[in-house]
Amino acid sequence: MKKDIHPKDYRQVIFLDNASKARFLIYSTVATKETGKWEDGKEYPLIRVEVSSASHPVYTGQDLVVDTAGRVQKFKSRQSKASPKLAIGKSVKKAAKAERRASAASKSGKQSK
Repeated sequence: MKKDIHPKDYRQVIFLDNASKARFLIYSTVATKETGKWEDGKEYPLIRVEVSSASHPVYTGQDLVVDTAGRVQKFKSRQSKASPKLAIGKSVKKAAKAERRASAASKSGKQSK
């Protein structure tokens, strides 16, 4: 093996899943100031994560929506406010396009379809 190719701060770190409260002890180089005790009684650096394999629906098979900041509600409210405007905007654009075609056709002496 080559010497001195690995990072110096490669150590065991506890990853805590905030959604399921599952904990994993994994080697990592991620920086943190928080620490936590593991099952062996030793203290390790602690990283909090929103989603892990213990809480992600793909791995658990459950329908679980993890929305800590209300992003889904914000998106739905923006979408509901924007939907009528988009529909009106599209119909206005279609009408303007049809009018341009008719105008161009009348100038060239052709019938519009």
